[in-house]
Amino acid sequence: MIPVLRFSTPIETAQFIARRIAEVIGHCNDEGQNAVIGLAGGSTMVGVYRELIELHKHDDLDFSKTIIFGLTEYSGIDLSQDQSMTSRMAAQLFDHINLPTTQTFVPNTTGDLTQQQQECERIEEEIEAAGGLDLVVLGVGSNGHIGFNEPFSVRNSRTRVCLLDPVTRRSAASDFFGEENVPTQGITLGLGTIFSAKQVVLAALGEHKADVIRELSEGPITNRVPATVLQDHDDVTVCIDPAAASELTAECTPWLLGNVQWDEALITRALVWLCDETGKALLKLDDDDFRNYNLHQLLRHHGPAHELAKRVFGWLMNTIHENPIPWPGSKKVICFSPHPDDDVISMGGTLIRLVEEGHETHIAYMTSGNIAVFDHDAKRVADLVTEYNHLFGIDTQQSLDVEERVARAL
Repeated sequence: MIPVLRFSTPIETAQFIARRIAEVIGHCNDEGQNAVIGLAGGSTMVGVYRELIELHKHDDLDFSKTIIFGLTEYSGIDLSQDQSMTSRMAAQLFDHINLPTTQTFVPNTTGDLTQQQQECERIEEEIEAAGGLDLVVLGVGSNGHIGFNEPFSVRNSRTRVCLLDPVTRRSAASDFFGEENVPTQGITLGLGTIFSAKQVVLAALGEHKADVIRELSEGPITNRVPATVLQDHDDVTVCIDPAAASELTAECTPWLLGNVQWDEALITRALVWLCDETGKALLKLDDDDFRNYNLHQLLRHHGPAHELAKRVFGWLMNTIHENPIPWPGSKKVICFSPHPDDDVISMGGTLIRLVEEGHETHIAYMTSGNIAVFDHDAKRVADLVTEYNHLFGIDTQQSLDVEERVARAL
């Protein structure tokens, strides 16, 4: 089974991974060798990059004898774009450490297909010339991809041009202002190339990674979930936060693994789970249900079944409050909303109730909206309004002034 380390926060996860990278660099330097490291460029790695920069600045971590390979790059985009892995890794890591530019290798996806295939061969040659990968640090997609090795990738594949799965493109849509703008191809280090590394560390953060972490840790090896091939690797560590761990058996149903210390929260979870498994209402559960679903210990120490069910029913009822704020007097309330519609979708009724009950209620939107559209789309709308007003004789000069201000702002 793959070792899975659960950290309390994403920061702790990033700190551990950064220290592991530093250890590999230090060990290789002590041996008089270059450290050869493969790094992913996704959002999970941003915290790791930040911690590496801190180690460089404050702990004198030396990158001068380190060679870094980027795992992926999108095809068909300008490599100076913010969305490119080349640009991201430079801005988030390379520009802040003493790493010579001649020792960074992110796939160059410019040129036609033949040139990109030649670039794949060059990357493999550079890895071999460097002595092989000492460490690869990966993220994992919600469909189980590592790098751009999408579902049903060949296990022994090497660096290659590949098609991006629709799931991968959807997850990158926000970076490209829409799924239609996400490239359909990229270059990736292959599964075989990644598997050849001496050590592999895989990081996953957030509840949207929980299902794939369960499959990686507890499921069979399958090309449907490329990350599962790492189960056969000799030295792999999976680093996750509580949200990514939420679907692991040890987290969601620990009573299936052995004896546990029962408290109110765990008893409630167990009975809600038992209701789901049996299809019964809470107050209809009987002793046989507990025995048939490996809850003997709970029944023995806290039963019988009808008493357990009544107790949990009472606990659940106590979580329901008639008033959003159950204390007397008017309060000041602030709701933080990522976007202007999220507050209404998630808690519109609660907000109305707060106002009706006389509480001073405010909403803080966590975005200005200034990058919600492409510049050329804003200019196109301004042009349309100007032409429309000109056609119908509606304050043409004022429309031209607005169009000019939009052009200056862009």
